[in-house]
Amino acid sequence: MPPAHSPSSPGSPDSPAPQGVSAPPSGGGNDAIDALDGRLIRLLAEEPRIGVLECSRRLQVARGTVQARLDRLQAKGVISGFGPEVDPAAIGYPVTAFATLEISQGQGADVRTHLAGVPEVLELHTITGIGDMLVRIVARSNADLQRVIDRVVGFDGIVRSSTAIVLENPVPYRILPLVDQAAAE
Repeated sequence: MPPAHSPSSPGSPDSPAPQGVSAPPSGGGNDAIDALDGRLIRLLAEEPRIGVLECSRRLQVARGTVQARLDRLQAKGVISGFGPEVDPAAIGYPVTAFATLEISQGQGADVRTHLAGVPEVLELHTITGIGDMLVRIVARSNADLQRVIDRVVGFDGIVRSSTAIVLENPVPYRILPLVDQAAAE
């Protein structure tokens, strides 16, 4: 396996770290992850139940290096969790829709609080362009979607909404291609 860092002059930021010590990532303007971080993230994504010791064996680095990398990636917010990925359809919510909401001036915080209280709201983004917020919602059926939309927009701070039902998801949420690109930079 190639080393995570290529040596340059002694003491430079690109010098390799001592064995078992996590060196800071280097690269063209990318201070988030390096090649070893990318390989570690890919391994954890492909096998989320793998342990630190097995990661170190497969990546051919010291266990302490893997643990230090994990700790750093978590502290920087690169890795934000290790929880299970749950498919809403598998738990009875096969309909997904996106609602664009226009909100009253100064009502953003109240609308956020309202939407956080709706279990079928999976994500909320504030956006530019037409509308102020984009909400991903799920429902048990198309008829149930109407109930969810009524609950979402049944708040005085929401002026107008537009909803689009998802027909297919040919490229589901993914992160590994981006991780690979960032690790290569």
